[in-house]
Amino acid sequence: MESQPRENQAIVILDFGSQYTQLIARRIREQNVFSVVLPCHASLDEIRRYTPAGIVLSGAPWSVYDKDAPPADKGLFDLGVPVLGICYGLQFMVHTLGGKVRPAEKREYGHAEIDVVAESPLFSGLEKRQPVWMSHGDVALLLPPGFELTAKTPHALAAIQNVNRNWFAVQFHPEVHHTRHGSAILRNFIFRICVARPAWTPQHFIDSTVEQIKRQVGNGRAICALSGGVDSSVAAVLVDRALRDNAGKSRLTCIFVNNGVLRKNEFEKVQKTLRDKVGLHLDAVDATDRFLGKLKGITDPEKKRKIIGNEFIKVFEREARRIEKAEGKVKWLVQGTLYPDVIESRSVRGPSQVIKSHHNVGGLPKKMKLKLIEPLKDLFKDEVRKIGRDLGLPEEILQRQPFPGPGLAVRILGEVTAERLALLRECDDVVVTEIKNAGLYTKIWQSFAVLLPVMSVGVMGDMRTYAYTCAVRAVSSEDGMTADWVGLPHDVLKRISTRIVNEVKGVNRVVYDVTSKPPGTIEWE
Repeated sequence: MESQPRENQAIVILDFGSQYTQLIARRIREQNVFSVVLPCHASLDEIRRYTPAGIVLSGAPWSVYDKDAPPADKGLFDLGVPVLGICYGLQFMVHTLGGKVRPAEKREYGHAEIDVVAESPLFSGLEKRQPVWMSHGDVALLLPPGFELTAKTPHALAAIQNVNRNWFAVQFHPEVHHTRHGSAILRNFIFRICVARPAWTPQHFIDSTVEQIKRQVGNGRAICALSGGVDSSVAAVLVDRALRDNAGKSRLTCIFVNNGVLRKNEFEKVQKTLRDKVGLHLDAVDATDRFLGKLKGITDPEKKRKIIGNEFIKVFEREARRIEKAEGKVKWLVQGTLYPDVIESRSVRGPSQVIKSHHNVGGLPKKMKLKLIEPLKDLFKDEVRKIGRDLGLPEEILQRQPFPGPGLAVRILGEVTAERLALLRECDDVVVTEIKNAGLYTKIWQSFAVLLPVMSVGVMGDMRTYAYTCAVRAVSSEDGMTADWVGLPHDVLKRISTRIVNEVKGVNRVVYDVTSKPPGTIEWE
C-alpha cells in the first residue's frame, strides 16, 4: 500500500565525512523538500525530531573495516522510513545488514558508465546505460539477505535494493553534476520512494518561522545583532514580523554596533537603509574604542574572532539592560547565523574538523544571559536571499556580498591597528567600487582587499618607498562551502592596482589571490 505524503517532513542526511554531503542537501532542497545534515552518530531521537520522510547515508573517506570508521546507530534501519546509501553509505548498509565488503581489485575514481540490470524505482524513467561519477576503493562482495543488484559497471556493482524494506543504495555519487541523471535519481528517491511533498518554499518557511518565533518568545522582548548584511537583515525582518502587535509596535530592537572594523562609511549607510527603507527599530552604538582596545597586540586569528564575539555579547547585554529600564525585560538575542557557519564552527558533519569559529557560533561565550534565536541556521546564503525577496527587502541589501562578522579584523593579517584599518578601508573601497563599475559585483560571491603584514620596496616619483602589500580576493560560490577564485578581467585588475598604489598612501604593491576553497578558505583568517 502506497504511503501518503507527509505535511511536516524532512530528508535527513547522515554525514560520514564526505566532501559532497552539502551537495546532497542542496540537490534535495532544489526539489522544494527540506533536508537537514546530521552527524552520522546522531541519536535516533534526534533523527525522529525531523519527522523524516527518508534517510540518506553519505559517502566517506573511510573503509567500513577501518578502526576509526565513523559509526551510526543500526536502529536507523528500523525506523520504518526509506533509506538511500551513497558510496560509503552503500558499503555501510551492506556491512551492517549482513553482507560483505572488500577492497576493490580496481578502484574507480572519476567518470564511469553504469548499466541498469533490474527494474528499480530509483531508475524509473531513465536510460539503461548512463554516465556517473565514482569515487571508491571498496566494493560489496556479498549482498545482505533480501537485496538484489540493480546496476553495475565492468568492475563492480553500482546499485542495489531491498524493495520490500525500501532500502536502496548506489556506489556512485548522484549529487554531483558529473552524474548525468543524478538529480532525477534523487527525485525518484524523494517522491516515488519517500512520497515527500514539495512544500518547502520561501513563503512556507516565512509563515512557519514567524509562528515558531511567536511561540518561542511569547510576550517577551528581543534584541537583534544587526550588521547590515543579508543574513542579519533577513533575520531581523522575520523576527520583527513575529513580534509586531496589531498597532504596529515591535518588541524587537535592532542593535547595530560599530566595532571599529567596519568598511568605509558603513556605520552611516546601514543606519539609513534599515531605518528609512526597511522600517526597523534600530539603535546604533559606537564601540570602536572598546573593541580596538581589546584587539591591541592580538595577532592570532582565532583569538581575534573570540574577542570580537565576546565583546559583541557584552555590548548587547549592556544594551539589553538599558532597554529593560524603559520597555521591559529582554530575554532573547537574534542572530543571522547560516548553515555554513554552523557546519564550519560546530563540526556537525560527523567526523569532519572544525575549520574556524564564527563570532555568532563558536565565538560566543559559554555563559550568556540572553537566549538565542537563529531563524536562518538551517539555510544557505542563496536561500536567504530568496526569503528576503519574499519579505520585501530592497535589492541593495539582498545583493550585498557576504562580510565576515569580525569584519576587517580578519582581513588584516597581524595586529589590528587604527592605521592599518584606515589603509584597508581605502583599499577595500577601491576594490568594491571598481568591481561594481565593471558590472561584476552581483556576479561574484565575494570580492575584497586584504592587508598583508609584508613590507616591500617600491619606487614612486624617483623616490624609494617601503610600504604595505595589499592582496585582492574574488571568488565564485553557491553557498560558501566551496569556492573558486575568479579570473577578473585584466583591465579591471589594472584599474584596481593603479588606483590603490596611487591613492592609498602606505601601500605600494598589489597581488591577486588565485586560491580556491579548498584548500584555502574564502577569508584569509
